[in-house]
Amino acid sequence: MDNPDKKRILVVDDERQIRKLLRVILEGAGHAVHEAETGTVGLVEAAALQPDCVILDLGLPDMDGCVFLEKYREWSKTPVLVLSARHGEDDKVKALDLGAEDYLTKPFGAGELLARLRSVMRRNPHVAESPVVSFGDVEIDRSARTVRRGTQEVHLTSKEYALLCLLASHRGKVVTHRQILREIWGPNSEDQTHYLRVHMAHLRKKLESTPDTPRHLLTDAGVGYRLVD
Repeated sequence: MDNPDKKRILVVDDERQIRKLLRVILEGAGHAVHEAETGTVGLVEAAALQPDCVILDLGLPDMDGCVFLEKYREWSKTPVLVLSARHGEDDKVKALDLGAEDYLTKPFGAGELLARLRSVMRRNPHVAESPVVSFGDVEIDRSARTVRRGTQEVHLTSKEYALLCLLASHRGKVVTHRQILREIWGPNSEDQTHYLRVHMAHLRKKLESTPDTPRHLLTDAGVGYRLVD
């Protein structure tokens, strides 16, 4: 009989012995375990697998685990439990601020690991979500960080891409000027609306068939912007 509590757990860690240990612990608790030894592979696996939880090491060979968190949180709310040898408070604070649900240091006990895993999944139940968002003839693949219009890839600046993803994550809802500026340019830029107008104009030129009368990237005068299908 299938275990109704069985979860898909993605382990992103470059240490083979840690992955082996985690597999023993997690499979012993009835979960399905998938592994990635680099951040790049982990992001691809996360997009394909849609795991119920990610267990993440910060010391990855190709990117810092905090960079993985930043990229992953652009499109997924799946709970992340950091499992790291870094004991410093600054490392913990940074990982939690970037969206990790909990932080456990190595070495660790099996009982505590499983308890923390249960806790983060209870607080943040997984909802399957695709990293791909489409509107009109535009497709955003947030796991690959690519944007295509029809068959052609569209090259966006980092700020244009961040603005597009922010609007896509709130599709159909107005995102205020202040919220956009705070999240993309920082808390000291909330009054710099001219930045926003320039970047929105560039986005419309690249993604709209008629930039002067856009169908998808709409303005709510005096309030903000919204993306609609």
